[in-house]
Amino acid sequence: MGEKKHDDPALVTASHHEVLTSILGSKDEALKSIVYSYKHGFSGFAARLTEFQAEELKKHPGVASVMPNKHLKVHTTRSWDFLGVNYYRPSGLLSKAKYGKDVIVGVVDTGIWPESRSFDDTGYGPVPKWWKGICQIGQAFNATTCNRKIIGARWYVDELDNKEDVGKADYLSARDINGHGTHVASTIAGMPVQNVSHGGLATGVARGGAPRARIAVYKVAWTNDSLGSHAGVVAAVDDAIHDGVDVLSLSLGLGVEVHGTLHAVARGITVVFSAGNDGPVRQTVGNASPWVITVAASTIDRSFPTVITLGNGEKLVGQSLYYDSTMLDSIRMVKDATFTPSCNIKDLESVNITGKVVLCSSRSAIANYTLVNAYIDAINNVADGGGIGVIYAQYTLNILEYLKGLPIVLVDYEIAYRIASYASSTRPVVKISQTVSVVGDGVLSPSVAAFSSRGPSTAFSAVLKPDIAAPGVSILAAEGNSYDFKSGTSMSCPHVSAVAALLKSVHPEWSPAIIKSAIVTTASVTDRFGMPIQAEGVTRKLADPFDFGGGHIDPDRAADPGLVYDIDPKEYTKFFNCTLGPRDDCSSYKGKLYNLNLPSIAVPDLKKSVTVLRTVTNVGPVRVTYRAKIEAPAGVAMSVEPSVLKFNKGCRSVTFKVTFTAKQWVQGSHTFGSLTWLDGRGHSVRIPIAVRTVIQDFVADVA
Repeated sequence: MGEKKHDDPALVTASHHEVLTSILGSKDEALKSIVYSYKHGFSGFAARLTEFQAEELKKHPGVASVMPNKHLKVHTTRSWDFLGVNYYRPSGLLSKAKYGKDVIVGVVDTGIWPESRSFDDTGYGPVPKWWKGICQIGQAFNATTCNRKIIGARWYVDELDNKEDVGKADYLSARDINGHGTHVASTIAGMPVQNVSHGGLATGVARGGAPRARIAVYKVAWTNDSLGSHAGVVAAVDDAIHDGVDVLSLSLGLGVEVHGTLHAVARGITVVFSAGNDGPVRQTVGNASPWVITVAASTIDRSFPTVITLGNGEKLVGQSLYYDSTMLDSIRMVKDATFTPSCNIKDLESVNITGKVVLCSSRSAIANYTLVNAYIDAINNVADGGGIGVIYAQYTLNILEYLKGLPIVLVDYEIAYRIASYASSTRPVVKISQTVSVVGDGVLSPSVAAFSSRGPSTAFSAVLKPDIAAPGVSILAAEGNSYDFKSGTSMSCPHVSAVAALLKSVHPEWSPAIIKSAIVTTASVTDRFGMPIQAEGVTRKLADPFDFGGGHIDPDRAADPGLVYDIDPKEYTKFFNCTLGPRDDCSSYKGKLYNLNLPSIAVPDLKKSVTVLRTVTNVGPVRVTYRAKIEAPAGVAMSVEPSVLKFNKGCRSVTFKVTFTAKQWVQGSHTFGSLTWLDGRGHSVRIPIAVRTVIQDFVADVA
């Protein structure tokens, strides 16, 4: 619920009580009903109401909107080196930012395990004077649990109907039993910890990207698949605004837009969200509000090859996390391994798999969630049937951390065919060797992870999402008192949050829009060898803006972007207000959403010709000239006016027009291009472009 904003938080809360009292007829009932009162970022509240009461509340003259509560899900010994952010040989952004010293990052997640070595506060000075947060006490979390590293902690459970059940399986405090929030926080700002590994794999130094930043914890997700609610997240964002965070990191899947994040951005707080893990199919990207940074997941230059030796001497290679060398030395395989590619219970019951390795497959699965479920089911079925190992044929999954319990090796279908052919022999045997870690140029990287959710956004088709890609596959970071691998856009999100914190340290005057622009426009669209970045999935393809937005993050280049696309938060507010319902000034605005000054352009409804406006601001050398380099989307003519931009002391910002004209009038699908401004001195300011031509107002591809 939103209403007129008061300066005094106490008056805001009182006004909420008055509004509820007018609906419920009793002040006592109003006090019992209200769960959270939002008063720092905007005026609103969460309350337990019947459907009838909610309908009555909508009619109140001081209420802007009413919506039901929604539930949410939570979505690096190498990754920071891969991005060029080297702790021991700092240069570029990390050095300029003094390792993120005293920047405060709010982590909205499952809480934190404060005893982890990643959160040691040795060498830290006093808590910044501007910090207004608290260290909320609870189970196994007292007022002294916070330190000079973890400077604040809050937790939100009042809106949950099953608080008692939650309390039986989780700490009713900011302590993290799940491990997700701890993993995220250590990726952002963990102190260096030596000799970290997963069973001897990926050995190295675990650390965050902004290791001297401070952490503020907001626990909103609990046990039972890390469920929490929208109401709790809004309360956390509201408190974070009051507390004084510089960056908010939310590795969460909400299914709805978090209204408080707009107010956070208006207060100068950069908000970073995960894109979701429902790829590789299109139109699955979440958290698509234009004012936030939405992050896709990519791979890094590390792999875990595992040699499979067949009884005939043939050696094949898969991927695994198998580090127990005492098992699977010349073990029998199931004869005729092609008998049950899905490894379902019915087929496994007809064959003796006790003490054997089984070959399984997921060829019929397409969407990532189907792939993962089929994979997990097959492993469980083999284990329940007495099998001791699995060789699993699959489309690229990027989920090695699920390889726990049984020895499991992932292979592609060509290798699976060769194994199946061999397994039809009289007494097939197989040896699975211990996995090794490989790092460097021999690994194709980065590529967009198969599970990473893809655009276009179903909610805002004229906003290109995701914005950027960052490492999110097999990231080794803190979990409880140990360290473990996790994959997901939940892992890529904190990489961008850390970079945002470093940029905020170097450029404290930059707005969230400028920080977002700097990250997107300097991203790379080529891999380590200068080849186009690929996107993994059922079939591997060249990545496009719906896979990775502007490209793969390049922290050092983001510190010196040359030109930036800035936005007055009032423009976001106007857009947001128009999403709540019909208003007098919205009829023309929603159709021109692509005129928001974003560092990307998405035109979902090109019929004949459309002209889009953008404004760039020079944050580089005072006197400089930029020239446009155009890569037009296929089937579309594209022009830029002016094509040359000149900046000097009296001219820091220039507006230009980009015109798109359909070459053929068809009911088509999206095609992609880019616009890059070059100054000839090393600055390359690139924005991604997506255009879809249509004949009718409906947008389905009917080709």
